[in-house]
Amino acid sequence: MNTPPIPVAAPRLEAADIAAAVRVLESGHLVQGPEVAAFEDEFADLVDGHSCIAVNSGTSALWLTLLALGIGPGDEVIVPSFTFAATAAAVRLTGAVPVFADITPDTFCLDPDAVRAAITPRTAAVIPVHLFGHPAAMNEFTALAHTHHLALVEDAAQAHGATLNNRPAGTFGTAGCFSFYPTKNMQSIEGGMVVTADPALAHTLRLLRNQGMERRYDHRIVGTNARMSDVNAAIARSQLRRLPALTGHRRANATRLSELLTGLPNLTLPTTAAGAGHVWHQYTVRIGAALGDRDTFAHHLQQAGTGTSIHYPVPLHRSPAYATAADLPHTDTAAEQVLSLPVHPELTTTQIENVAQAVTTLALAPARERAA
Repeated sequence: MNTPPIPVAAPRLEAADIAAAVRVLESGHLVQGPEVAAFEDEFADLVDGHSCIAVNSGTSALWLTLLALGIGPGDEVIVPSFTFAATAAAVRLTGAVPVFADITPDTFCLDPDAVRAAITPRTAAVIPVHLFGHPAAMNEFTALAHTHHLALVEDAAQAHGATLNNRPAGTFGTAGCFSFYPTKNMQSIEGGMVVTADPALAHTLRLLRNQGMERRYDHRIVGTNARMSDVNAAIARSQLRRLPALTGHRRANATRLSELLTGLPNLTLPTTAAGAGHVWHQYTVRIGAALGDRDTFAHHLQQAGTGTSIHYPVPLHRSPAYATAADLPHTDTAAEQVLSLPVHPELTTTQIENVAQAVTTLALAPARERAA
């Protein structure tokens, strides 16, 4: 029987997570109760004490934040095209227009210069994404937002615990938005969080997530149901306690991969900018043209026992839902070249070495073998 490939992601609930969920199920307090409040308080320690508003997904976190900021029809919001669709979907769901800007080729994050060039009188906000766990250039974005009077919303869905010059991701802008989807660096099966230092914004977000209610049947604004359940919150609290250890494993795995893969021709390894505390949601390399087609390279790795993933093969500005004529050369090149290798905390030392060996063997193989 064939051995399954080493997975590129390995979501897992440990006994403590399951016990936390069972405890809540037996308590009868299931939705927006004491577990949610406790999770919000505990998550605040990760984000310099900012107010934390738990919601039912990372997409809801972004969408409700834009709604709370008053962004809607007639507004433009600058976003990267090289990201998961939720970043742009949240903009569209408010009635505003996502304007796509290019990325920097080294970190894959939104390029401040490209954002500066995309600002118009209709621009209301910018959403930098801390992609793959690497913080975006928040000092530059903060300055841009101040100069042009823009809201700055951080998409930190992949960046739990990431830092820039020792400051946590999610705390630079008007608000920061996190996801707790199963493949993220910490999970709650499903869920999201908005963090902000603005009390008024936090209050509006709490209304929006709960049908606009101040108290039961006291509807102050039009809201929706974006509540986090206490079951999700209990799992998230358990995961949050392990986040430092999980992050440490990711960083150690990334370091070891880089040690083993450094020097291979036509393979560009991920880099970390000065002052950045990378949390390695993904370990994403570039497959140079001399190594052949990226998808074929990935197929051969799969056959050799190494799972891979491509984030993101179709940039949003070229997808049917968001298609525009935007000229984003770094984005288009990244979409053709990137390949994510396993880096998750469940990997063993032997698996890391096997991944590196498979990549090395394929990268050094004659071109005719890679093309086969």
